Amino acid sequence: MLRNMNQLNDLHFDVLKEIGNIGVGNAAGALATMLSSQVKMTVPEVKLVKFSEAGAIMGGEEVVVFGILVNISGDINGMMMFLLAPESARVLVNGLVGGDSEEIEEFSEIELSALEEIGNILCSSYLGSVASFINKSVTPTPPMLTRDMAAAILSVPAIEFSKMSEGVLLIDTLFETQEKNATGFFLLVPDFDSFGVILSSLGVG
Repeated sequence: MLRNMNQLNDLHFDVLKEIGNIGVGNAAGALATMLSSQVKMTVPEVKLVKFSEAGAIMGGEEVVVFGILVNISGDINGMMMFLLAPESARVLVNGLVGGDSEEIEEFSEIELSALEEIGNILCSSYLGSVASFINKSVTPTPPMLTRDMAAAILSVPAIEFSKMSEGVLLIDTLFETQEKNATGFFLLVPDFDSFGVILSSLGVG
């Protein structure tokens, strides 16, 4: 039985990376349906990192990003976030609402609602595929959208889960749309017991 993150071996990491790939692949399919256009996804980079390292990987703790957050309950407990820069947010929103704006400083209420729904669909699709893969029940809450520096947004899961989990599964993803590309980051933050549930479900706990 795992007692801390230091006990994770190469096999554990390979399993976690595969879960990251499966989840993001399903999310990309959902996004294509939502945008009514083809969306390709590059093979994502999947890392298990400390909370303190996540901001730097996304470009720096002071970089302004949009964050869509959902809490997770059921057989797996924790939090999931989808983060993206305003430029990428504009690409996805334009694809959904049919706009051609390049404005990244201001988003209308309708556009913010569209972005929140995009994040909701992506996170729900990701979690749904992971739940099916490990044959467990996972229930997300309605999404919460915010725009702030990466450090401020990441402080939410760090404060809530740092005592229960030493790491976050970070998935760096490039969505290739027919118009422009968009980069986003999925952050899966299970509590530590849930890491064990995921791995045990796949016979590597």
